[in-house]
Amino acid sequence: MKADELSLARLMVMAQAGDKQAYCTLLNECQVWLRRYFGRRVAPGQLDDLVQDTLFALHHKLATWDSTRAFMPWLAAIARYRWVDHLRKIYRADEIELAVDLAEVDEEPAIAARISLERLFAQLPDAQVRAIELVKIEGLSVSEASRACGQSESLIKVNIHRGLKRLTALIEKA
Repeated sequence: MKADELSLARLMVMAQAGDKQAYCTLLNECQVWLRRYFGRRVAPGQLDDLVQDTLFALHHKLATWDSTRAFMPWLAAIARYRWVDHLRKIYRADEIELAVDLAEVDEEPAIAARISLERLFAQLPDAQVRAIELVKIEGLSVSEASRACGQSESLIKVNIHRGLKRLTALIEKA
């Protein structure tokens, strides 16, 4: 049988009426079309699962097809939605793997950097250290930092500038 729009639409009408043979033929023809459709979009190891998932969705949506409309665009829409769901699942799995990889990052260099920073901060006035920590490390805005430590916004900016300049000099000296 040639799987064209007219033949598939006729099979679908018969399947909706309860013809089991027409339904089996329809599923077989749709499977061939879906394998071609997904074959260019997913890895070969994912093809069978995605085709079966789409055929399952077609089965559940069998009663929703309107015989006054074209069958192939309806099937293609189901296939596209299944494909998008498949991509979401893959990307979510990648995000989870990435989160696990990030959790396994060695924190020792960060701890050593913080200790070095504390040693450098010990050589600065407290007002400069506090301004740098609030704005540059904790990410507060200048106005938020001003409210947090009771200094004017201008003084926060000056303390950051002078503190960073002093830190740069200490690092270059070392």
